[in-house]
Amino acid sequence: MMQVLSPNEMTVSYKLSPMSFESTEELLDAADLGLNDYGWKLQPEAQKTLMMGLSLQQAGSNVLVLGTPGSGRAGLTMAAMKASAVTGIDSSLTDLVALYDFSQQACVNYIKLPAGLGAQLRTVMESFIKGLIAEMQQWLDASGQVNLSKAETWLEERVDGLRSQLSSAKLSSFFNIIKPEVLAYLQAWQQVGNDGDNGSDSIINDSFLSRFRVNLLVDQRANLTSGVKQPVVEEKDPGFAALFGMLETAVGEAAQWPEFLRLRAGSLHQADGGMLLLHLRDLMQDEGNGSALLEKLYRLMRNREVQIEDWANHAQQGAGGNRHAALPVHVKIVMIASREDYYDCLEAQPDFFDFFPIKVEFEDRVTATLDNYAWIAGYIARKCQQQALSHFSGAAVNVLLQFMHRLEEDQGRISTHFAHLDQLMHESAAVADNARLITDAHVKQALSARLLRQQFFEAQIRDSIIDNELLIQVHGNVVGQVNGLTHIELGDASFGSPIRITARCYPGRSGVINIDREVNMSGPTHDKGIYILQNWLSASFWALAPLSLSASLVFEQEYNGVEGDSASCAELFALLSALTGLPIKQGMAVTGALNQFGEVMPIGGINEKIEGYFRVCEALGLNGEQGVIIPKRNQRHLILDESVVTAVNNGMFKIIAIDHVLEGIAHLTECEAGTQEADGTYAGDSLMARAQSALASYRHTLERNQARMAYFQQHQDNHLNL
Repeated sequence: MMQVLSPNEMTVSYKLSPMSFESTEELLDAADLGLNDYGWKLQPEAQKTLMMGLSLQQAGSNVLVLGTPGSGRAGLTMAAMKASAVTGIDSSLTDLVALYDFSQQACVNYIKLPAGLGAQLRTVMESFIKGLIAEMQQWLDASGQVNLSKAETWLEERVDGLRSQLSSAKLSSFFNIIKPEVLAYLQAWQQVGNDGDNGSDSIINDSFLSRFRVNLLVDQRANLTSGVKQPVVEEKDPGFAALFGMLETAVGEAAQWPEFLRLRAGSLHQADGGMLLLHLRDLMQDEGNGSALLEKLYRLMRNREVQIEDWANHAQQGAGGNRHAALPVHVKIVMIASREDYYDCLEAQPDFFDFFPIKVEFEDRVTATLDNYAWIAGYIARKCQQQALSHFSGAAVNVLLQFMHRLEEDQGRISTHFAHLDQLMHESAAVADNARLITDAHVKQALSARLLRQQFFEAQIRDSIIDNELLIQVHGNVVGQVNGLTHIELGDASFGSPIRITARCYPGRSGVINIDREVNMSGPTHDKGIYILQNWLSASFWALAPLSLSASLVFEQEYNGVEGDSASCAELFALLSALTGLPIKQGMAVTGALNQFGEVMPIGGINEKIEGYFRVCEALGLNGEQGVIIPKRNQRHLILDESVVTAVNNGMFKIIAIDHVLEGIAHLTECEAGTQEADGTYAGDSLMARAQSALASYRHTLERNQARMAYFQQHQDNHLNL
């Protein structure tokens, strides 16, 4: 049933009871909660699932976090990972070192050591090399011969000292090889023969001595001193080298180093034994390597080992370039993704997410309850404290809450996109300047300023309407013409604008012709709406089926194409007006889609459409006869600007909600729609009766013309036969 909405039904401001505090500063002492705690209060199920996923220790228990950017998914997830790393199960932090493999000179020897031992090993080996350089010159006699006995004694003492300093079974084989390797080198050097003048210098060979150096790939000392039980790493720019490590190019001084010293660890090595946070979009959008990165990561999760490869020479040397020994890793991957990216990846590589058994869903919206209002108010208070902003008054918080409703376009739900809330808070603080308290007036001023920044294209269209270049009429009554409403999105600008829809009817067999479709300027959803319209018309006048009707519909002065079915009600109203000859009120714009039973279905962008049309009417002159007809199912989505609500309250603008298309056309033409009898006819002087009468006259006209044409055709054929 048609309903003229009251001002309170167009917004949520009346539902937001005044906050019981004068300033959000009062909330800081009311609850001992941090910024992340307030965020989790609105995502209880996501928090529960994530903490369960982070607590799982078995291999392959990776976590997928789904949510819209700006919902706090990344920040809250990282905070939870860090908390779990402190309070969770101790996974024994380990350093990773790369040593020269004396048994296989082309390979590298990876060793995992307790945290802190890697740096200690590097220090003592550098000290050993310096001592060895000093001693080697002392081992030469006057004839340039090496005193191998003296060298062996010194080496035994120093190696024993290394073992006592670093008592690790993993290093015993490395320490055992030092003495025989040095002695073998000295013997080989001695056999070559040397000039006595420079023999003491030539015995020092940097290439050989570098074999005893330590490449500390992963150093966990920072985590060890901070009390973290497992590493937590976020890779913000994932690539092959960043994730899987790399072999540094041999240029300059590095060209003299053994290859194992040019190895560099990737994020997966840094996160071994802990957790790694990745963003799916970063992987998928990597130019030229997106699918290859995902495939490489898939193999890592399947095999649970990683190889450092020479990515710089990847193209010349084939897939992966120079390979080194695979290193087993145990990493829990936490993948952040939007739902769109997740489903795109799932379609392209369906097996990838088999290794993500835990799926965390971040809600895009929550129910508007007093508790949730309180959590958001607490979040605002902590954000002010963290960002050193002036605090907000209770009335200002109400405006912020209304803004969060507007983001969701729902009077019963609030958006969880805190990134938008944070931005508006900063803009409001800028408006307030140095004021001690940010008031509702400051927030409203910030919203108005934002609207002005985004109104360039809308203002261009509105100016065209005012200058009568774009034909829009908001006064009077016209047959076969109605104002539809479009929703236009251009980057961060989203607005509504009226568009004239016209219809013409005449006897024929073509049915309803969508001119935009005939010239390939309409999309499939709009075409679907036209077919539904045509079938509703045929079913409503089944007594005259098939209809003897040809009708044309067009969006006037539309040159960029038409998509969506939200104008199907407006198109039907223009068609019924043209069919019956009843004029339509031009001040009332129409939006809404219809189904085959004539029920009016909800559409998107309802607030922008109404506000855009209101601004046009305001520019052309409000007279109390303008307004918008909307689907009743869209009523809960109304979060209208204060200027529109004020105009409605003053009787200068109206919003009418309808359930059925006949309610809308009856209001627009001020003619009763009528009811259908059992035999399919419409009684009286109703709108539908007039339409039925017009269709019947079209049939008679078509039959009469067809008989006349048949007579003339037969007469012409007889004349030709003579």
